[in-house]
Amino acid sequence: MNNDMSIVHEFLSNNALVFHKAELMFMALSHPSYAQEKNMSQNNQRLEFLGDAVLNFVVAEYLYNNYPDQAEGELTKIRARVVCEKSLMNVAKTINLGHYLLLGKGEEMSGGRKRRSILADTVESVIGAIYLDQGYARAASFILEYLGAYIKEAAQGNYYDYKSKLQEIVQSKNKENVNYAIIDENGPAHQKTFVAGVFFRDKLLATGKGKSKKEAEQNAAEKVLLSQNVLEDLRIEEC
Repeated sequence: MNNDMSIVHEFLSNNALVFHKAELMFMALSHPSYAQEKNMSQNNQRLEFLGDAVLNFVVAEYLYNNYPDQAEGELTKIRARVVCEKSLMNVAKTINLGHYLLLGKGEEMSGGRKRRSILADTVESVIGAIYLDQGYARAASFILEYLGAYIKEAAQGNYYDYKSKLQEIVQSKNKENVNYAIIDENGPAHQKTFVAGVFFRDKLLATGKGKSKKEAEQNAAEKVLLSQNVLEDLRIEEC
């Protein structure tokens, strides 16, 4: 445990985070596999739940205050492109989060330190820990420090709606269009992971995972757009 706390203090120091209660960050870095192995009663999932809520509110508040001319629907779309696994994964890389994760041996051996979903979820846990330790203002500062550029880029229209792009391409060559279905979901009610399938003429083209149904569908559509073989099967040109 003492050695693990030294890892926590190293993470805090290297990312200029000063904590009143370092045990909060210890919990934020504790993956369920680690907690189970150490017989801990808690892991980082509750902090992830809190951090997700704080993250969404901070981004929503920033958009509301800084883009008064944008309609509600557009603000929702921008926020969705910012608060997603990809952007959180980039934050994780920036703060070298994978190096400091506390994982069980099985998760460690299966490549958990590089797993996108684990890294993205842990970023939210870190945000939750910052919020509890230092309050909303510091949590917001952390979020905007690492996601501010993504927000501005998305607000300028530089986000990618994969579903719309795929629909545009398919309908340019076919009368039919692709459709989506949620084919699996798992996890507790407050932090479900959804698996969406994208279909064309009842054929499954690709699947995608996400924390919301929309994110899962977007990730499924992106996979189709990135697959030359699937695009050729659809008899459409590469995007």
